[in-house]
Amino acid sequence: MAEVVAGEDRRAKDNVLYEGYTATDVKAKVLPLRPTAPDTPVMLIHGIGDKRGALLRKLGVVTARDLLLHLPRRYADTRDLTPLSALIPGEVQTSRVRVRNITQRYSPKKHIKLVEASFEDNGTVVGAVWFGPQFVERQVFPGIELVVSGKVQRGRTGLQFRNPSYEPVSAEQHHVGALAPVYPETHGITSKLLREWIEPLLTTADVLPDPIPDDVRAKENLMPIAEALRQVHFPDSLESADRARERIAFEEHFLLQLAAERARRRRREATGVVIRYGVDVARGFATSLPFKLTDGQRMAAHQILTDLAGPGPMNRLLQGDVGSGKTVVAAMAALMTHHAGRQTAVMAPTEILARQHAATLDQLLTRHGLPPRMLVGSTAAKARREVIEALAAGHDALVVGTHALIEDDVVMENLGLAIVDEQHRFGVAQRQRLRQKSGDMPNFLAMTATPIPRSLSLTLYGDVDLSELREMPPGRLPVATRVVAPHDRADAYAFVREQVNAGRQAFVICPLIEESDKLGAKSATAEYERLRGDVFPDLRIELLHGRMPSREKEERMARFMRGDADLLVSTSVVEVGVDVPNATVMLVEGAERFGLAQLHQFRGRVGRREHQSYCLLFQGGVDEEGSRRLEAVAQTGSGFDLAELDLRLRGAGDVVGLRQHGLPEMLAADLLDVALAQRARAAALLVLDRDPVLTAYPPLADAMREYRTVFDLD
Repeated sequence: MAEVVAGEDRRAKDNVLYEGYTATDVKAKVLPLRPTAPDTPVMLIHGIGDKRGALLRKLGVVTARDLLLHLPRRYADTRDLTPLSALIPGEVQTSRVRVRNITQRYSPKKHIKLVEASFEDNGTVVGAVWFGPQFVERQVFPGIELVVSGKVQRGRTGLQFRNPSYEPVSAEQHHVGALAPVYPETHGITSKLLREWIEPLLTTADVLPDPIPDDVRAKENLMPIAEALRQVHFPDSLESADRARERIAFEEHFLLQLAAERARRRRREATGVVIRYGVDVARGFATSLPFKLTDGQRMAAHQILTDLAGPGPMNRLLQGDVGSGKTVVAAMAALMTHHAGRQTAVMAPTEILARQHAATLDQLLTRHGLPPRMLVGSTAAKARREVIEALAAGHDALVVGTHALIEDDVVMENLGLAIVDEQHRFGVAQRQRLRQKSGDMPNFLAMTATPIPRSLSLTLYGDVDLSELREMPPGRLPVATRVVAPHDRADAYAFVREQVNAGRQAFVICPLIEESDKLGAKSATAEYERLRGDVFPDLRIELLHGRMPSREKEERMARFMRGDADLLVSTSVVEVGVDVPNATVMLVEGAERFGLAQLHQFRGRVGRREHQSYCLLFQGGVDEEGSRRLEAVAQTGSGFDLAELDLRLRGAGDVVGLRQHGLPEMLAADLLDVALAQRARAAALLVLDRDPVLTAYPPLADAMREYRTVFDLD
């Protein structure tokens, strides 16, 4: 246990680290540290202070608890000692040595500081050199025994360690000659510093409550949390480090599954809005369509309509590939809701997508007496008042809008169905506010054209029922996709011109709105000027990006949709919701800068009708990894398959957007570890069966607080 050092009067007065001791006791430097309160700000911990505390905040470390839960990303194993006489040039090795001498000088050409030393061991002498200001000369002196580790190379005078790490020989090695944790770092915060700060805090781990009940821990053969934290930071072996990380990961999965199952059970017990399943209404809607529903659409519609007729409020996610017909399924649910005398609200993340939905629903539902009304940010004041009054009075049965739907003055008389499209683009609180726009708990349907990989469904959507649309409507031609190398750009432009001359239109997508020298990426504004002036001076070109006023965006988009423009140069604002049947070319600049799922979304903006369509993925530069990713898009037409591949390449957090989903950050849990998730789910079900409201074990109830908002458990 670490000793108290002098100069801690402020902390003694704060009564944070040394409760019960006086400043005089602290100055005596003989008292052991008391456990630090878990919520203690890190800047009050010995050796950190305000400046380093600000740096730690960049790593998400604010309190002592955060520091304890800042887990290593790997371990540097330098325990295998090699005698100096057995060193092999070109390899990283560790030796125990005695320092013979140490000097410092500056290189004559670049004036770089060099610290040179000679080490000896049983008569063998080797050299060492450190480059740059590392303050080695303040810590290393003749006669001191060190454990050193670094790459050994042959120099002019023999073997030499280059920039080795080192630590004085002691009863316990922590940095060199040890199994040393390597942490996520930031400028000014090294793993060595983190080890020095975390080790004394391990006494605090003893007072942390363990959220996993004893019987669950015993059945799953898991360490107590205090032991797990000790072993994950300073493990006895790599095996014990793995067991410690598994224990922490199990806890994260366990809490997540517990929250999801509680939400599911609460929803089943809640009194929701019941929408009778009118078979005649469903058949009448289906027969009125100018096309035949796919098997997937019929199955999804049946699942949704069955849920609507159930006793508890529906909570379902409808995920389908681009162009698979999700809006038609949602329209049938809205019509059924209307026949039950209830309102439906459809919320989309952008005005372009909201207007697209309104136009589609108008075609599908107005003939059935259910015309949609619009409420978006650009809605004129008079029209907005009319819509709000009609919604409050229960007159408008179907409203389509953006975030404007969840503003405070919007109230719905009898909301029966809330539909959120591209739900991952909304925060948890925003989705819940839509559901709370009426007195009753409405049914909830989320839709997404960005499929969630099956391997994540159990983990992320334990409280949600899933429906999938994997079929494309009959007659839809696959979009031909190819990767365009920089030297093939001229040929690609010639192809675009051929399509325009044939009466078709094209999108040009750029990563940025304005030029960035640092990124070296194409900007929409610069590309618009270049294409208009140099490449296609005879074509009609429009520019669209997210910073434009809403009305201007709508006007420019309308011109393109009417065919008054040949090319639309845009940012990712057209990723979803834009339906231009005459557009047959999607050209993506700097395609390697987009995720695979996003590229698939771009591709889905063309190929909407009978014309053969094309997606050209322009490489901003040539690199092996980027080329592999783009070739994967070119060779894979399924959004579900691309979602799985994107998951493997980028990781769960980037793909599904955990921040938007509302989940706490996972410290050790791999969301792709389905086996561990299933173990955790089984344990969660047993706990809930015996203690539905979690009153028997207070530490578990306390740990669940982070998940209450995510799963609407308040």
